[in-house]
Amino acid sequence: MNIAFFLLPKLEVITTTTDATLRQTLERMEYHRYTAVPILTEDGKYMGTVTEGDLLWFLKNSPGITFDNAHRHTLEEIPLRMRNKPVHIHANMEDLIDLAKVQNFVPVVDDAGNFIGIVRRSDIIEYCAKQMFQAPV
Repeated sequence: MNIAFFLLPKLEVITTTTDATLRQTLERMEYHRYTAVPILTEDGKYMGTVTEGDLLWFLKNSPGITFDNAHRHTLEEIPLRMRNKPVHIHANMEDLIDLAKVQNFVPVVDDAGNFIGIVRRSDIIEYCAKQMFQAPV
């Protein structure tokens, strides 16, 4: 099965950039009710994924940073605890499933390393469930 079948395209994915502020990121995640979003570079490369935990730990461990001054700090300052690995668009299902075991979504990149979308873990589980419970013909 081609993983492109599961792809949620970049245009439909909520992302942020490395120069986004802490406050912008918090507000964006709250508005969309996401616990993690992909971070892209200015030229569209996947850089990593920022999670609520990353933001909370940064706030906890950074004396003097409050929500009121969070606009002065960019994502470049925030250490990412997890490295959500992307897959190549031509990767096989096994690679996708391996990453989905530990990531809520799997970022997908093209031949040039550009971010082209994500595959949600829920879509993979749904596909696997259909395969398992499909009545034999």
